[in-house]
Amino acid sequence: MSIVVGEVIAVSGIRISLRIFEDSSQETIFYDGVKYRGVSLREHVSIQRGFIDIVCLVEGEYLDERKLDADAEKTLYIRKVDVRPIGYIVDDQFFEGVKFMPMIRDKASLLSEPMVGKIYGTEGKTRFSIGSMLKENVPINLPWSKIFNGHLGIFGNTGSGKSNTLAKLYTTLFNEKLEVLKNKSQFVIIDFNGEYTEGQILPAKDKKITILDHKKKGDKFKIESPHFWDAETLSLLFQATTNTQQPFLRRVLAGKERFKDAPLERYIEKTFERAFSASEPKPDALELSREIARILDCEELQEHLKGITYNAKNKYFRDAEGNYYNSDSDGFIAHLKPLLDEYVDLAGMDQFTELILRCYLQLCSDVVLGYAQYEHIQPVLSRAKSSITALRNVLEIVDVPPPRHLLHVISLKKCKNEIKKILPLLIAKNFYINHKDSENLKSPPTRTLHLIIDEAHNILSEQSTREHEIWKDYRLELFEEIIKEGRKYGVYLTLSSQRPADISPTIVSQIHNFFIHRLVNERDLMLLDNTISTLDASSKALIPTLAKGCCVVTGTAFDLPMILKIDPLLKEHRPASDDVNLEELWAIPPA
Repeated sequence: MSIVVGEVIAVSGIRISLRIFEDSSQETIFYDGVKYRGVSLREHVSIQRGFIDIVCLVEGEYLDERKLDADAEKTLYIRKVDVRPIGYIVDDQFFEGVKFMPMIRDKASLLSEPMVGKIYGTEGKTRFSIGSMLKENVPINLPWSKIFNGHLGIFGNTGSGKSNTLAKLYTTLFNEKLEVLKNKSQFVIIDFNGEYTEGQILPAKDKKITILDHKKKGDKFKIESPHFWDAETLSLLFQATTNTQQPFLRRVLAGKERFKDAPLERYIEKTFERAFSASEPKPDALELSREIARILDCEELQEHLKGITYNAKNKYFRDAEGNYYNSDSDGFIAHLKPLLDEYVDLAGMDQFTELILRCYLQLCSDVVLGYAQYEHIQPVLSRAKSSITALRNVLEIVDVPPPRHLLHVISLKKCKNEIKKILPLLIAKNFYINHKDSENLKSPPTRTLHLIIDEAHNILSEQSTREHEIWKDYRLELFEEIIKEGRKYGVYLTLSSQRPADISPTIVSQIHNFFIHRLVNERDLMLLDNTISTLDASSKALIPTLAKGCCVVTGTAFDLPMILKIDPLLKEHRPASDDVNLEELWAIPPA
């Protein structure tokens, strides 16, 4: 039996007004051992219409004054509330949506806290709970199968509790489903601030932790050779121009693929022969040959090339001993080929150095044949050498894909901004393509990949001016492809960010479920208003005033938006993002 607290006095569209009885103003009521909450803002009431209970949310209240005819000096105050229907209950089961409307004089009753939990949670179906409703303090079980079967957005200002929400969500998932997740799903955290490199989410022994540092050698991210030797990737890494430098890089890769069975030493020899046996020698070819000798770290070859000069008037090369290098190749065969055969040693050369070497060999050939001008291509080679220096400490190019790990945390805390822009793209592309091309992948997929990007505005921003425009376009295109097409391959994104307005609107519009902490910037609130169809006006109005740890939860997995207070994790399981305790830090030391 329920507690009747009022009756319907007006119905206009989907706006309903109730007259509340005088004795119904208590905050909490216990009836027959069941707890009920009184009528106030954002509380729930049910209106009985025949055998249907229409569930309504209180959105406003006011007093109506009425003068009595019998005693004109006496005023009667009537408490009225405005409510909005959100669903209905049939046979003790809640259905979302407006299907029935009440009539005048229908009775309004309080809803018990267990019934409120049924409306918002999945009672009896799951034990996946990360917090409780803010006002009712009722623990809510979330539909985990719907949450993780789509893209997730966790947004909030710094200090609002979004890192705890992210960690709590996945900690609860692994606590509940650890054994069944193994060999079926893979979770990858791109961690910009090193918040998940200890016992967070899973114990350190049960997850793969890769801490990247561009300054010194340590952990390296293993990337497969085909993903590195890719024209599009290299063009973006080295910011190659579209008309001249990108075609050059494609020629480098085409030559590598075409002559993959020929030794690199043979390529070096043929390039030197072409440069020093040309009918019309080019002085730029001599400079490039000297750079190639420096890359090879061959002192004997460097010393010999240092003595070679170019006669601009008669157009020939001559070395320090007076030997000429003519188009008959005699000079090359007699004086350069023996040095190349004896002193050039490519053992131990990594693929980064091989890339730079192949670029210079290709440029040398192009200059001799007139395919390219030295000054047009040289800038991209300078950028390549600069980038390779930093990439060598954080990347390892492998031929065989590394083994899968259930949870792989990749920390970029010790990387400079340039690397933080490049690496997430390579990491995401590497995992996405491997998963997409997996021979075991079926429809529907039998495996899933979950990419979790903390501080996502660092790499998904449309406003960034710190990078080349082409690079920004490709970076956004890749993640837009993942968020638009990834679902059919079982690839899902979880994005956490302080500034959702900085993230590409295309990406935000494709997110299925949201956990929204406190946000105060008007652009952020407008973006949410324009992209989240399930966010109602009353929930949106609460976002700027939410307390720490509280969030609005809405999306396709939920029938209705709700305000949750997320349970804080234990200190040893919390992300490394706690506030500084200044009282303790600045405390006066004991005498």
